[in-house]
Amino acid sequence: MGKFSKLTTFIAAPVVALGLAVATPATTAQAAAIDVMVVVDESGSMGGEHAWLPGMINSLDSALSGLGITGNYGLVGFGQSSGSGAPRVVSNFTTAAGFGTAASGLLTNGSFEDGYNGIEFGFSNLTFGTNGATATNVILVTDEDRDNGNGALTLASTLTLLATNNALLNTVVDNPYTSDNNTSGVLGVDADGNAYVADGSGGFTTDTGGTVGNGAGATEVDYAGMALTNGGATWDLDLLRVGGLTADSFTAAFVNIKVQEIQQQIPVPAPGVIIILGLGIAGIAMCRRMAA
Repeated sequence: MGKFSKLTTFIAAPVVALGLAVATPATTAQAAAIDVMVVVDESGSMGGEHAWLPGMINSLDSALSGLGITGNYGLVGFGQSSGSGAPRVVSNFTTAAGFGTAASGLLTNGSFEDGYNGIEFGFSNLTFGTNGATATNVILVTDEDRDNGNGALTLASTLTLLATNNALLNTVVDNPYTSDNNTSGVLGVDADGNAYVADGSGGFTTDTGGTVGNGAGATEVDYAGMALTNGGATWDLDLLRVGGLTADSFTAAFVNIKVQEIQQQIPVPAPGVIIILGLGIAGIAMCRRMAA
């Protein structure tokens, strides 16, 4: 499968005014917040990914905090053996530390995994908008293709659900990727065709021509394709499982791209600078009064 086009693009409309950009104390910069919803498979093979999540979220939160962005982190588990894989709220939106505590309660007894059901359940049962968040970043983590437990949920309806909720999706799944210059070591690809490649030292490089390979079952379309069509990115869970420097590269690339995505979803004004709307008009009016 080739590259996917974006379904939804988050672009901040520019502010146009006759006024000037005036330096002000950094405390006047607008507050910004993002809801990060993690939807994770709770089947028996997912223990390593469950252990990875708290550290990754801590790294993401530290990076966002440095940009003046408050992260709210919610956790949904799906695939429990009871209730035919019924999803559950492991934690409503909380801090990175609260997320880490909640993640220790993830289960590994599932056997029927429907990621679409997990995403829909999260949107229906979590409380969004904490700290004024107006957008959502969704992370789906599973090593299985979709077990269809809800026929009413389709690829099209799930994409619509994401778009309606101003949400950008990343999937961490059992699916390989390639790029123009790499047939292995490609950690993930995004909707623009960028590929992120492990550099052998715990970091990553970028390449062009990111392409989705053949994953387990229908993963290529149901999960990898869905993320790219939504405008997000998709990642090779098997390279995370390699461990060592490759896993370090995976986390570094994943967090880096998450930060870039979130900045696009909720642009933050440059610290210490605000635009004074109408200042030019007010100045003209004042000059006229003084000249009268």
